Amino acid sequence: MEALLGNTRKLKRAAAGSKKRSSANAPGPVASAGRRGWVRYAVGGGVLAVLGLLVYFIATDVSGNPQTVPDPPEGVEYFTVVDPAHTAQAVIYDQDPPAGGPHNATPLRCQAYDEPVPNENAVHALEHGAVWITYRPDLDGGAIDALEGFARRRDVLVSPYPGLDSAIVLTTWGTQLRLDSPDGDVIDEFIRAFQHRTAPENNVGC
Repeated sequence: MEALLGNTRKLKRAAAGSKKRSSANAPGPVASAGRRGWVRYAVGGGVLAVLGLLVYFIATDVSGNPQTVPDPPEGVEYFTVVDPAHTAQAVIYDQDPPAGGPHNATPLRCQAYDEPVPNENAVHALEHGAVWITYRPDLDGGAIDALEGFARRRDVLVSPYPGLDSAIVLTTWGTQLRLDSPDGDVIDEFIRAFQHRTAPENNVGC
């Protein structure tokens, strides 16, 4: 009987020791919470990375494919411009007004101007994705005011341009549209269609 009782006590002590060891090895509430927090951060970071890549590829596709823009106005001319180099010299451009090419290292600030501006500085603004609205200096005051209103938009510059063969010319890098009057709807369509979409350095701004 004594031997039996002794064995029973040993078994109980062994079982108790085993429970203590199991409890000591089991992860505590702090460790479990830490692992759950790490998993949440990892999942959240992965989701943000995927969204970032999606935005990047969409933006790249839009800026690199100008023909996918919505509803460009009729009559737009397209030019291939291959030389965006800086130069301190005066440049003779293929288009008048110019629609891209070599240009001054200082971009023209986007705003409305009362006097003609240097082509070479305006072309640098075009390289940054701007829209350049030029008009004949003899255009009536009301039409000029309407055009200058577009200069309140981001990255639009407006200036008189002597010798134009049309009353108004809208220009971005590699595109151009000639108008006989300041048609606000058409100008708006042109800006939405080509601003920051055709230039070598889109979205730099001016």
